[in-house]
Amino acid sequence: MKKAVKKLRKILPIVRIALSAILLLSALFLPISDAAKLGIYISALIVIGTEPFVRSIDGCRRLRVDENFLMLIASVGAFILGEYAEGILVLLLSAIGEYFERYAVNKSRGFISKIVQMRTTVANVYRDGEIVEADPEEVEPGEIIVIKPGERVPLDGVVVDGNGTIDTSALTGESLPYQIKEGDEIAGGCVNTGSVIKVRVTKKYCESTVARILELVETATSRKAKAENFISKFARVYTPVVVALAVAVAVLPPLFDGYSWSKWIYKALSFLVISCPCALVISVPLSFFRGIGLASKSGILIKGSNFMEKLSRLNSVAVDKTGTLTEGRFVIDTIVPVGTTAEELGEIAGKIESCSNHPIAVAIAKNSDSDGVGRYVEISGKGVEAEINGKVYYGGNAVLMREKGVEFIPFTGVGSVVYFAEEDRFLGYITVKDKVKEDSFELKERLSDAGIKKLVMLSGDGEAVCAEVASKLGIDEYHGQLLPEDKLDYLIAEKKNGKAVAFVGDGINDAPCLAEADVGIAMGGMGSDIAVETADVVIMEDKPTKVADAVSISRRTVRIATENIVFALTVKVAIMILSLLGIGNILLAVFADVGVSVLAILNAIRPMLKKRKTKPTKTVKAV
Repeated sequence: MKKAVKKLRKILPIVRIALSAILLLSALFLPISDAAKLGIYISALIVIGTEPFVRSIDGCRRLRVDENFLMLIASVGAFILGEYAEGILVLLLSAIGEYFERYAVNKSRGFISKIVQMRTTVANVYRDGEIVEADPEEVEPGEIIVIKPGERVPLDGVVVDGNGTIDTSALTGESLPYQIKEGDEIAGGCVNTGSVIKVRVTKKYCESTVARILELVETATSRKAKAENFISKFARVYTPVVVALAVAVAVLPPLFDGYSWSKWIYKALSFLVISCPCALVISVPLSFFRGIGLASKSGILIKGSNFMEKLSRLNSVAVDKTGTLTEGRFVIDTIVPVGTTAEELGEIAGKIESCSNHPIAVAIAKNSDSDGVGRYVEISGKGVEAEINGKVYYGGNAVLMREKGVEFIPFTGVGSVVYFAEEDRFLGYITVKDKVKEDSFELKERLSDAGIKKLVMLSGDGEAVCAEVASKLGIDEYHGQLLPEDKLDYLIAEKKNGKAVAFVGDGINDAPCLAEADVGIAMGGMGSDIAVETADVVIMEDKPTKVADAVSISRRTVRIATENIVFALTVKVAIMILSLLGIGNILLAVFADVGVSVLAILNAIRPMLKKRKTKPTKTVKAV
């Protein structure tokens, strides 16, 4: 029943348009009496005018004078003046334009609806030795779920049995399959395209990737850009003013100059038709809606039109290095002990770093455990302090060593280094290496193509490491050995200089910078929850060039919205002047109004992002 009603609602506008058009043509061309023609004209008016009449009455009850009211007045007025065909055409062409608008909105809504489809209503859970169906919201962390081939992953978790491939396109916009094996993390919303896999749930549904994405998408359209707010306020004031002016045009000239009342009423009706703000009211929000939809399709979640507008005005982009430009998966390069053995230093370092989630700490602590570790303190931007079997140990950068009064041997090579000490006794250092992401090599050029010439790299690593990465990527400005507050100071200084700056990061330490920047961009939707929650833009895939895509889509969206505003107002003012001068008629006004609306909508829904030619793959080397 519901499907039938939905289908009926979908075809009803087409039926109304077709029936009224047939009636109009019949009245115009059939050899019948004037009385019969009048009856057909009235029938056509009722068919095409009922819906706008109901909507205009509803608008008037809420003290809102909208385009339905304007068109209805123009149509009925033309009918009273004996211009029957024109009166019907006013509403008929308006209905055709409105149908086209609905089609464009639904087409754009399709991009976002594909993301909403990521939510699954059933999870197959292992309970009491058998598989039972359960609502994903009722599944607790630690439970095992089974995902069969072709099924969508309902919750975030870790693969505990099975291997194969998953389709992550709904999350990342990347259509290539992703290989998974036992021990790999998997995000809800992906589709299992391989064999049966078993997954241990790590997060409740409300904290899962799917839930976070759906929340972002559902709230995105509620955050309006300045241009949208302007159009909404403009339309509320503009329409009553236009009605008042139309009344003045119809009444004042005949009173003072003795002109024909019907002539000036006709001009007033033409004035009303062309003054309808349909093109602005529909095309500007549609431009932003389309932009958000296209970005979502590419795996870029922009949390509102206001952030899209800010993206379009950026002057520079500041990028964190580790995990953003580089893979963030470190491996130990060298172990240099001082007064101890490499084996002992490796064992102590592993225990010290075993409680940290920092990528460097994870690399050093690989295959280590936290047995014997008592008090543990993570010192932001410097390192860690841990108590092991009653002794205090430190692991961190040169700043931490100096603060703790440790005399250490500085590392002079290229690479990320962690120094270790037992209280004030230096134990040596361990260097780790990271790989630059293949995608990072194109970032500067892509940003430049998008209109952003300044790219800055900010990092807590040493100057030598930063210099090498910056050199590989062609980044002219970089700052190393920065604490989180130093990165924050840089962003504040840029904003004080009148620069609109974005910050791109992926970690917990990046959250303050993501909040401070004009636009905070979180890399990897499956990364830090805090970074994703704080950011204004979330890039689901770990590809830095997606930042350039986000800027390109935003700039083109804002440009299209501006084009529509200028185009619509210019044409409308020109036709208004012509109608007042007696050049043209209601039909010209209708064609102009519908034509402007259609052209503005076509402009709003045209492709936002041009396809780029693929380039030869560059060799990716370790830092």
